Amino acid sequence: MKIAVLAGGVGGAKFLRGLRHHLSIIHPDGEGGHTDEVSAIVNTGDDVWLAGLKVCPDLDSIMYSLAGANDEVRGWGRAGESERVSAELTAFGVGWPWFTLGDLDLGTHIARSHFLREGLRLTEATERIQSRWPSIGVRLLPVTDADVPTFVSVTDDGVDTEIHFEEWWVKHRANLPTRGFVQRGVEEANITPEARAAILDADVVLIAPSNPVVSIGTTLDIPGVREAIAATRAPVVGVSPIIDGSAVRGMAAACLTAIGVGVTAEAVGLHYGARTDGGILDAWLVDSTDAGAVPALHGAGIRSRPVPLWMHDDEVSGVLAAAALKTARELGV
Repeated sequence: MKIAVLAGGVGGAKFLRGLRHHLSIIHPDGEGGHTDEVSAIVNTGDDVWLAGLKVCPDLDSIMYSLAGANDEVRGWGRAGESERVSAELTAFGVGWPWFTLGDLDLGTHIARSHFLREGLRLTEATERIQSRWPSIGVRLLPVTDADVPTFVSVTDDGVDTEIHFEEWWVKHRANLPTRGFVQRGVEEANITPEARAAILDADVVLIAPSNPVVSIGTTLDIPGVREAIAATRAPVVGVSPIIDGSAVRGMAAACLTAIGVGVTAEAVGLHYGARTDGGILDAWLVDSTDAGAVPALHGAGIRSRPVPLWMHDDEVSGVLAAAALKTARELGV
């Protein structure tokens, strides 16, 4: 079975780990002739060139998590990090002093930047870097090879300006008054051939419980992504990142509020919309506490079911992934 997952950041990483866990149980080592191919189509809107290095926060968060090399306590970066290089860069006045990169993490960014300067596409560089951990078991695909950094329109000290998403997210903790989000260069970007093929050839397309605005939303805004979702014969099943009116992680509530979408599972599902009506969803999983949203979603042409959504560990996340695949089967896989 071929599975394509649109994902970003920590929520995407947890869901992918759960999916991998579930698949390893039902088809261990390709038992019975079954093999599963999972492609993660990952948000690149958070990417930034910093101190001459290409930094891809979502790709790296997912990669480190799947490799078992991530810092579980901080929730980002590599385990067992030191930060001597970042301290030196700060002393030289280079980079962002509030955006600390660990020494092991910098190794990833140096390797990526080297590959890009050799002429490789970001997709090819990601494949090279991912080979560092052969056990990942998921093909990581940046949604585009182009630079499409997300900027945030804010008011800072009474002045309207645009700042990079990471500055708004990390430095200001999403507390600056926000008017919206802008992806610079998106008009000239395109979905990669690999990401497009992963969607079109999939048996199932899953939308991970990632930030609906700056992870999934920025992915969907890349030219060619929505068209591929519309064209695929695979059912598209999404998982809500909102549980009982609260974002599971991060500052999704601030992002949703900035674009005028309610912080509810129902509102996000309706924001994505039904594929039969020009949206992206055939089905939408909401948490058991949000069962009241199901009738409205059904009325909008989105099949919905309430299931436990908290992803406490790989086993629990695997149960959620199983529910998503079961829903896809019911839709015709």
